[in-house]
Amino acid sequence: MKRRVKAAIVVAVMATTLLSSTAFAQPLSVPEVSRDKVICFALYTVENYVLKLTAQLYPLKAGESRTVRLETKRNGRWRRIAQTQVIEKGWTAPFRVENWDSTKDAEYRVAHGDNAYYTGTIRKDPVDKDVIVVAAFTGNSINPRHGGDISKNDIVDNIKRLQPDLLFFSGDQVYDHFKHYAAWLKFGRDFGEIVRNVPTVTIPDDHDVGQANLWGAGGVKSNTRAGHDGGYAAEVEYVKEVERAQTSHLPDPYDPTPIARGIGVYYTSINVGGISFAVIEDRKFKSGPHGLVPQRGPRPDHVLDPSYDPKSVDVPGATLLGERQLEFLRNWAADWRSAEMKAVLSQTIFCGGAHIHGSTGNRLHADLDSNGWPQTGRKKALSEIRKAFAIHIAGDQHLATIFYHGIDDWNDACYSVCVPSIANLYLRWWRPLEPGKNRQPGAPEHTGEFLDGFANKVTCMAVANPSPERNGGKKLTTRAAGFGVVKFNKKTREITIECWPRNVDITDPKTRQYPGWPRTISQLDNYGRKAAAYLPTIEVSGMTNPVVQVIDESNDEIVYTLRINGTSFKPKVFKTGKYTVKVGRQGTRRMKTLTGVQAIEPGKTETLSVKF
Repeated sequence: MKRRVKAAIVVAVMATTLLSSTAFAQPLSVPEVSRDKVICFALYTVENYVLKLTAQLYPLKAGESRTVRLETKRNGRWRRIAQTQVIEKGWTAPFRVENWDSTKDAEYRVAHGDNAYYTGTIRKDPVDKDVIVVAAFTGNSINPRHGGDISKNDIVDNIKRLQPDLLFFSGDQVYDHFKHYAAWLKFGRDFGEIVRNVPTVTIPDDHDVGQANLWGAGGVKSNTRAGHDGGYAAEVEYVKEVERAQTSHLPDPYDPTPIARGIGVYYTSINVGGISFAVIEDRKFKSGPHGLVPQRGPRPDHVLDPSYDPKSVDVPGATLLGERQLEFLRNWAADWRSAEMKAVLSQTIFCGGAHIHGSTGNRLHADLDSNGWPQTGRKKALSEIRKAFAIHIAGDQHLATIFYHGIDDWNDACYSVCVPSIANLYLRWWRPLEPGKNRQPGAPEHTGEFLDGFANKVTCMAVANPSPERNGGKKLTTRAAGFGVVKFNKKTREITIECWPRNVDITDPKTRQYPGWPRTISQLDNYGRKAAAYLPTIEVSGMTNPVVQVIDESNDEIVYTLRINGTSFKPKVFKTGKYTVKVGRQGTRRMKTLTGVQAIEPGKTETLSVKF
């Protein structure tokens, strides 16, 4: 009993510290710049022949033009292709250019007035590359106590060496609970050299909108910066300003209907080089725990008692992604036009991914801020994601991990990757009290099969716990800071996951990744559910790498959709019965439908020939 009381005191102090202004660096000021430097940086994406680019400006003075131009170079001369008006709340200049030619690189410049320019390259879609590379980041604290004052040049230099095809900043780009704008400008000064030339996905998380935690609850008003009651504490216009700065360059949202109080949405998809990425909003629709579930600790979101019943918090009415995003994932998973592999990008992972928060003595059984809760919402999300054989890439946890997720059984869903923080504000550890079951040969005891604090089935494959021992660098490595890399090999349909520490040269043969990385998995591992039966092997002639969609005729539900590798595929199914199988190129006449296909028992062999 004494031990529990002590833990409660520690967590209560921690909660107070998180919400205190002294827990963060003092608000940044906006520097005065010369008039030829008023364009700080720009972010862009290209999807479905549409270029979207948002330029971020320093404040303009009275009397200065509010018009910003976008130009591209053709035959050695700059040509204006668009112009837009600056939005003064946040000083952004969003552009949208249709009929964009993605087959070649294009030099661009953003121009203001007579002599302010920001230049870069809109890269061609790398469809001809066998391996598509994503560099992923999270947790950009500016607090010197967390390493936030250490130069980001090591990351920028490594990204230039890596030459990724997509940059993904999963949240907490801004750790300033007072003034997003000034800190966002600093983000641009730190990373402008790489975002100017690489398509970039940035999505805001709790600290970006000025909260310690965020349960968006569909956009309602929260009465506290802790956010436990659900909703946004900041004014609506502030939330809109943050989301405009960080997401207005993303492809158009799947369904742009605003949520409560007119707050927008940005969940969408983007295809880079044949890899389709679903971008979802973990926190925007998620319920707040206060008043919804029984409180099991000094905070509504923290469970300290390991003997509690996890079912007690999985209550009706507790929402995770919400029906709108589940519908989006369902349709995205079924649509493989121009896609060879798939991935989901979001703020955080679908499990409780850490046991210890803040300091080594502060064990926390379950954290309702994680996407392990609500369990029913987690199950719904993973059920849709695995139908696309998609890996999940996220951040937020301050702890790099690889988990293999289970719904009804261990490892029957997808893999998730949580990348390490750029500068680690708040240390966390994965330290289970018992060794993991069914570990791989020679693997550490903290890996293997576990139940997280919500009784979700998870398999830890790798974790980069903070350690007194440095891992390859001189600074920040004891705080397990760094960045992640995910490589999609379209020829082999393999996915390689990397985790690099800060202040190293990733091209130096002596540099080592965090223990447990790199790891390579098969695309098919992302629907790890064991087969109850199989359909006859599909043998295709006249087409290579067709899309195969399996539909259960008993309920007309899509079991899964996949672009196969080659011309032969043996579909697994999860119950006996009859199925419809669609084979070919979606959206064209070269799509054939086979009905009444009977499942066969494992071990039996039958074939179906499909000719084009």
